[in-house]
Amino acid sequence: MSRLEEHPFLDKNSLFTLLKERFLGEEKKLSHIPNPALLIDAEKAAKKIAHAIQNNKRITLVGDYDVDGVSSTAIMVDFFRQIPYPLEAIIPNRFSDGYGVSPTILERVDTDLIITVDNGITAREAARICQERGIELIITDHHTPSDELPLAHAIVDPKLPTCQYPFKEICGAQVAWLLLALVKKELRLSIDMKQFLDILCIAIIADIMPLIDINRTLVKEGLNLIMRSNRPASIIIRDFLNKSSITSEDIAFNIAPRINSAGRLEDASIALNFFTATSTHEAYTQFEKLSALNEQRKETEALTTQEAIAQVEALDTLPDVLVVAGEGWHEGVVGIVASRLVDKYSRPAIVLSIESTHAKGSARSLGEVSIYDLLHANEHFLEKFGGHKMAAGLSILTEAIEDFTKAINQSAAKLDRSDFLPKEKVLGIIESDAIDFELLQLLEHFEPYGEANPRPSFLMKDAEIISITPMGKERSHCRISVRQFPHERKTLELVLFRQVLEMPDDRKLTCSYTVSKNEFNSKVSLQLLINKIY
Repeated sequence: MSRLEEHPFLDKNSLFTLLKERFLGEEKKLSHIPNPALLIDAEKAAKKIAHAIQNNKRITLVGDYDVDGVSSTAIMVDFFRQIPYPLEAIIPNRFSDGYGVSPTILERVDTDLIITVDNGITAREAARICQERGIELIITDHHTPSDELPLAHAIVDPKLPTCQYPFKEICGAQVAWLLLALVKKELRLSIDMKQFLDILCIAIIADIMPLIDINRTLVKEGLNLIMRSNRPASIIIRDFLNKSSITSEDIAFNIAPRINSAGRLEDASIALNFFTATSTHEAYTQFEKLSALNEQRKETEALTTQEAIAQVEALDTLPDVLVVAGEGWHEGVVGIVASRLVDKYSRPAIVLSIESTHAKGSARSLGEVSIYDLLHANEHFLEKFGGHKMAAGLSILTEAIEDFTKAINQSAAKLDRSDFLPKEKVLGIIESDAIDFELLQLLEHFEPYGEANPRPSFLMKDAEIISITPMGKERSHCRISVRQFPHERKTLELVLFRQVLEMPDDRKLTCSYTVSKNEFNSKVSLQLLINKIY
């Protein structure tokens, strides 16, 4: 079992006390957001942008193809639209341009000033080209910088060691949004910065930022805004979810994958057009495209996951870090496949898509293992890499994969074994009679849940299985009806996704699960979702 401590029996009072301990100190308000000027180079960057606008300079924005990058770009596009001032916004295509501001992107740009959002901290070659061509460069990013920084007019990144911003764990869209607040001040504009929180909260959730401190406040406010905003994209999101209130999990499981699917499979401009649509008809059209791509993404991902698992199963022993590679694997799904391997084998995973002599891929981690540090320790094998503790991207020569796999596992062998334990923390056992709407209300009090504030997980130990019923279009999920304790008459229904459980010989089930609200056809019910079967 993974880090399963002693399991107390919990009543609602003891659960409330446990959850309250997660948030010592007062709840932050929007007014508590630290001054954006504390972000390194932010004032310098804002002055340069304001000067470019006042002097009619050509400005180009370079974003990224994931949710954070698209959200950052959308906020910038919307802001410039309200000035109003022309802005050329480019989101690189994963397949033809590669990541971020790159020499490939610069070939088709004719501009005076380039601003990056959610990328650029490792773009040394692109920065050199900008210098040669007399293009001013402002980098805004939140990824971990390497030892040598690109040469730019300003680099706004909270992860720079000299940055004084008190809360470092912010996403690319937050960095862009904070910078725009300073641009607004420089130009004495009357744009309300709160209007962007609907898009901003989606970026914070999708980029798995810790939902504590100011992030928690921004997500709470942003989710409330989605419910009432007249932004066409927000109208479509709330119509699609069709709920009385929207949670961070609704965004994480239903909205973020759709927005991500554009950049993963085709082109992120579809997602950008959705966010920046000026009519609900336009937003709906783009959202339909995103939903279709997401279905395609699921099929491609399922197939690649099967092939990746087959490679792992063929190994004699399981290494500390799984490295799998395949010809023709879709580059857009390798990150999700890596996450699936982490879930299945409880160890970091790197999944590479090989195209003749080169391979590109994604890495995902767990527990306290920093995948970024492991890649950094072995960067001499890599063409390039970037990211943070839990997730990273990399490219490597195909011939170097074998040596790299050995080397990264030698580095991982030096780590403390406890670092590899997944952070599944089960709070305790809840009596069946206490699983009711009052419990749901108590849990809702501590939302939004996500990174650093996980939805409370409970243990069910040796529950008697009454029935297992397959469900879903493909019959690939199941409902499990159980009696938690022998003396009880009450049965509980658990839902298990992406697996149909075989009936065990002893008809017993030990698992961790979460309790959430299920709204369907205006009917509200409790849903018990299985996290992990032990």
